Amino acid sequence: MAEAIVTQRPTAVVIGAGASGLFAAAALADFADVTVVERDRLPDGPEPRRGVPQARHAHLVWSGGVKAFDALVPGLTGDIVARGGRLVHIMGDMVSRAPNEVWFRRFTSTHHRNLVCSRDLLDFVLRQRVLADERITLRAETTVLGLEGDATAVTGVRVGTDGEESTLRADLIVDASGRGSRAPQWLTGLGAPSVTEREVNAGVAYATRLYRAPEATRDLGFPLVNVQANPARPPGRGGIVLPIEGDRWIVTLAGTRGGEPTDDPDAFVDFALNLGDPVIGELVKNLEPLGDISTTRATANRRRYYEQVKRWPDGFLVLGDAVAGYNPVYGHGLTVAAQCALAVRDTLRAAGPGHPGIARRLQRAAARPVAAAWDLAVGQDALYPGAGDTRPNGAERLLARFVDKAVETGARNPRAMEALLDVMSLERPATRLFSRDMLVPMLIGPRRPHLEGPPLTDAERRGVVP
Repeated sequence: MAEAIVTQRPTAVVIGAGASGLFAAAALADFADVTVVERDRLPDGPEPRRGVPQARHAHLVWSGGVKAFDALVPGLTGDIVARGGRLVHIMGDMVSRAPNEVWFRRFTSTHHRNLVCSRDLLDFVLRQRVLADERITLRAETTVLGLEGDATAVTGVRVGTDGEESTLRADLIVDASGRGSRAPQWLTGLGAPSVTEREVNAGVAYATRLYRAPEATRDLGFPLVNVQANPARPPGRGGIVLPIEGDRWIVTLAGTRGGEPTDDPDAFVDFALNLGDPVIGELVKNLEPLGDISTTRATANRRRYYEQVKRWPDGFLVLGDAVAGYNPVYGHGLTVAAQCALAVRDTLRAAGPGHPGIARRLQRAAARPVAAAWDLAVGQDALYPGAGDTRPNGAERLLARFVDKAVETGARNPRAMEALLDVMSLERPATRLFSRDMLVPMLIGPRRPHLEGPPLTDAERRGVVP
């Protein structure tokens, strides 16, 4: 039985009520009545759900994402902060070691701010804000079974609810179903061309444990502490301490092939003490753990090049992790999700939803933020043994060496740090690294000495280490 969405406005169906799907719904609501189809039952509060297993690990939103959040859902960041999230200054509120083992100075002159909170809180506030829009309807506990249409146009989706099948027809179908997206199979099933895919897998495994924050640090605004893995010394090991709402610390440890963390509670702190610098282990070794250790190995960089398909069907769009998923260590997934949705909204404003070939234009617009994050992630991960079928070529190795030099320069110079963060925060393209702000201090200084260790203040150390 076909179930038509009857309305005078254009209609859209978004597959998935995760962050990508909700941002897409917010972007489309000005142009269409939107139905969000979600297979899970969504929780009533900031709680875990089956469809987002990665929520247990550390998450942050770079400043490029913070701007996109508020452009799509005005005041969203403020709502998250009001419920316990934090906007932290990069680098003033961070203690961070780069992949080349250089410690960043805690410069405070840059404008960049990261949003830090649990993923459960972020998703809950986002759901509340987006689903409160009367132009957006949620169909929870409903599974999308396939697409309706043919190779030239997608006209709807087949769905299953409580064992019964029906069809939702719409002017635009958006797949935001995440890494497990079946869009490639659905499209070829309609006779559309196959999609080129690429995977770069550094073999990273994650282990995360939640701790109660030390009482003495709760009024300090304790910094994020981040030790990044070094691709030049495999296996790469790293970790992050992320202070979040509820006086808790999320501690996520990571290791590549041959150096993976496990879910053994007796090995967790020892692993943290052996990341090339013991600072994370020293910070958590005397803390009270809250629950067991969660692990994952689903960390490969995987991209589907939908924007390159020569004959793209009208009425279909793929966004978020369904297009590209990244090694979570770079923290770019949520930022890219919001920026893709923003690119969709801006394109629709310029062209109008009924413009011929609009789905293809939307897919190409969404590819731009995807490409920026992809190049940053793959530029590092491709250097690990076994990461891909081909080793980095000469140009890629040369670029990697330049980025290392840019990091060394930014660690000692605030102007260069500003340029570096513009790129890492996905606010500006990578060409920003070749600006005067970076090249002048890189070539002629002044050259401060590198820090010899993590720049924690005495007060921060006393609050944790007895």
